[in-house]
Amino acid sequence: MIPEMSTLLPMVAALIVIGGFAGVVGGMLGVGGGIVLVPAFFYAFQALGYGDGQIMQICVATSLATIVVTSVRSLSAHNRRGAVEWEVLKTWAPWLIGASVLGVAVAARVPSVALQAVFGVLAGLAGLWIAFGRDTARLGEAMPKGVVRGALASGVGFFSALMGIGGGTFGVPLMTLFGVPIHRAVATASGFGVLIAVPSVIGFLLVKVEGAPLLTFGAVNLPAFLVVIGTTLLTTPYGVRLAHSMNPKPLKRAFAVFLTLVALNMLRKVLW
Repeated sequence: MIPEMSTLLPMVAALIVIGGFAGVVGGMLGVGGGIVLVPAFFYAFQALGYGDGQIMQICVATSLATIVVTSVRSLSAHNRRGAVEWEVLKTWAPWLIGASVLGVAVAARVPSVALQAVFGVLAGLAGLWIAFGRDTARLGEAMPKGVVRGALASGVGFFSALMGIGGGTFGVPLMTLFGVPIHRAVATASGFGVLIAVPSVIGFLLVKVEGAPLLTFGAVNLPAFLVVIGTTLLTTPYGVRLAHSMNPKPLKRAFAVFLTLVALNMLRKVLW
């Protein structure tokens, strides 16, 4: 099915704008942009007439494909400022990678509506935490080790792959709870995105999706990826600069409201 140009062109324009916004948000808050892109892809594909089957898997996989690129760019920009906690990335990497592969295996086998429900619930909780979580709250004064580190890193990797996000949505608040300064948490979370997205995309390229949009390889839609990545590459460095130059609280609150509304709308589509 080839959508009419009168429908396709507005969707392309919307994805260009959304990609730019996702790049700024990803660079500034360390969330990889996926928390914005997954629902954006979902609504875009629905508008183009692809509303059934495994459409949510395509949204998740295509979002993760963009995160591979934007997270590398964001990580490089943050590293030039000396803000990345490389020891955290090194010790969390095996757990993040292994759990993300498991997340892809689960995502490929569950109905699209189940992924919508997971995204809606977890994105809503993330929005509430961003809005109301206290910056002074602490679970410890240093990043955990041993079994606790493995459990937390595995949870971040698994649910991030399942939702199509880069790990910062969970990783940033988690690191701040263990005393990592917010700017260093944001910088390090961009590395989480690389570790989660690369194995996840490889896995999703091997998934077979029935009734997928044109030029979908595995579960990754190439046109949506190319449209979005062009603008996110341009805007991610601006987000990084904002992260290091301004108080992020006003943007965080606005983003929390946006995220909560998106999550509620996703849940509305699941229930009705």
